[in-house]
Amino acid sequence: MSKPVSISGFTFIRNGVKLGFPFIESIRSLLPLVDEFVVAVGESDDDTLARVRAMDDPKIRILETVWNENMSDRGFVYAQQKMIAQYACTCEWVFYLEGDEVVHEAELGAIRASVEKHHGNPAVEALVFDYLHFYGTPGYISVSPGWYRRECRMIRNTIRSYAPDGQYWLVMHEHKRPRNPNAALANAHIHHYGWVRRADYMNAKQQLVAKYWKGSVAPTITYADFDPQAVVPFTGTHPSVVQPWLLTDAEQHITFNPDYVLTRKERKYRLSMKVEKMTGLDFSRKHFKLVA
Repeated sequence: MSKPVSISGFTFIRNGVKLGFPFIESIRSLLPLVDEFVVAVGESDDDTLARVRAMDDPKIRILETVWNENMSDRGFVYAQQKMIAQYACTCEWVFYLEGDEVVHEAELGAIRASVEKHHGNPAVEALVFDYLHFYGTPGYISVSPGWYRRECRMIRNTIRSYAPDGQYWLVMHEHKRPRNPNAALANAHIHHYGWVRRADYMNAKQQLVAKYWKGSVAPTITYADFDPQAVVPFTGTHPSVVQPWLLTDAEQHITFNPDYVLTRKERKYRLSMKVEKMTGLDFSRKHFKLVA
């Protein structure tokens, strides 16, 4: 019987408690799947580091980092922290989770099966996950093409890849030209909870991270001011590990503002959704090329 493919999990986090991230739940959701989990913990103003240490799991390896406060070019400081953690991973594949992303325990077997299925095919460089972007409360998900519907969260740790920001990877082709990874479907979901955290957490996060995006101004987030046609009720189940967090740190109710005036982008996305329904096309952004 062949040896299972080795998998590293990794993430980066800073001020995770202060900003309301379910980062402990995120890490725990992936621990059963991976051989190691690397956490780059930035110097924080809260007890983020202490909480990661308190997990006391032999798979977890902590890297204490200092963020470059002078880097304000389109979130590149996130790319730096992401790659610090990734470069410390030692397994054949790496699985990246952001601090507000959680994997469902019911899908860990499907993820493992996808890795084993595609590991022997060098044409497949990454695995793509379907996203559940929860909005406003844990009872709604966004379906707008303005929110990426699929993204790579696993990539071979034997190829040259790097992150231009925290969200996605590029692969170096012939050592020079970057391109999107060639990918296959993981047949699993990422549960993204960043947009259901309590509004005070969300607005604190918006204010803190704006400085890392040159020229951006952090708006005050009011969940009710949103296109109600861009969400649908969530009918599935939440990962068990995140359910206690959802009861204490997520917004519980939302009533969309009937007087809210759609932004220009929201009007565009409404039109895009209509065309998608008529044609079956998908206008959401993609940072990968499906090859299998």
